[in-house]
Amino acid sequence: MVKENSPAADHPATLRLRLRVWRQRPGQPGAFEEHELPAVPTSASFLEMMDLLNERLIREGKEPVAFDHDCREGICGMCSMTINGMPHGPLPGVTTCQLHMRNFRDGETITVEPWRARAFPVLRDLMVDRSGFDKVVQAGGFISVRTGSAPEANSIPVPKPVADEAMDAAECIGCGACVASCKNGSAMLFVGAKVTHLNLLPQGKPEAGRRAVAMVRAMDEAGFGNCTNYGECQAHCPKGITLDVIARLNRDYLAERVRAFFASTGKPRRGGD
Repeated sequence: MVKENSPAADHPATLRLRLRVWRQRPGQPGAFEEHELPAVPTSASFLEMMDLLNERLIREGKEPVAFDHDCREGICGMCSMTINGMPHGPLPGVTTCQLHMRNFRDGETITVEPWRARAFPVLRDLMVDRSGFDKVVQAGGFISVRTGSAPEANSIPVPKPVADEAMDAAECIGCGACVASCKNGSAMLFVGAKVTHLNLLPQGKPEAGRRAVAMVRAMDEAGFGNCTNYGECQAHCPKGITLDVIARLNRDYLAERVRAFFASTGKPRRGGD
């Protein structure tokens, strides 16, 4: 018997939910489709709830909802859903697969949409084309010198604050929530994270300037918008990437453009410029 004031009494075992899910076929306009789920376990993740919906649709002979997923452990960045207007849902610091149904109310209506950004065209239902990110990484997310096998850990000293900052940026999983949350559809947080990760470490420094310029150029060519420092990207990033990486990207980009300008004119730079 459950006591009245116990946590189990406050949170029922199942929820009755109404879902408004975006459905869209390739090359056609989309629309919301409503479904009722009478008994969703509060212990289920959001993706498991979507599985329950698809299982019912299949039993009824209908087409299941297409959505991206892979590891379901908050690592791969595939679970790209906008839930009640927020990328990955209402909880900070989690991906869609880490969001559990106990965070919703019994009888609630939940609206599920794909990422909304010009650079992320909808492929089908909740799936979008994020190949723009791949183009950015291909433009500069590498080092071109041969580094051989893994060096001995102490042979390349890296100050701990630098290593910490680089590894914080490396947490970016490329999910695209930053783009989906930005009113301009900007990818600056993603690009800043990749540039920060590589440019801070010794192996990436020789190409730091070229990398920043190349990745920004690829970002623009892929159709991402400009950054206006609203900070929505930082607020919705499931890995807590901050605007600091955008500041570093801007510094590296500007420094390389200044260097290239003086190199093209043949004029020496004055000290401190």
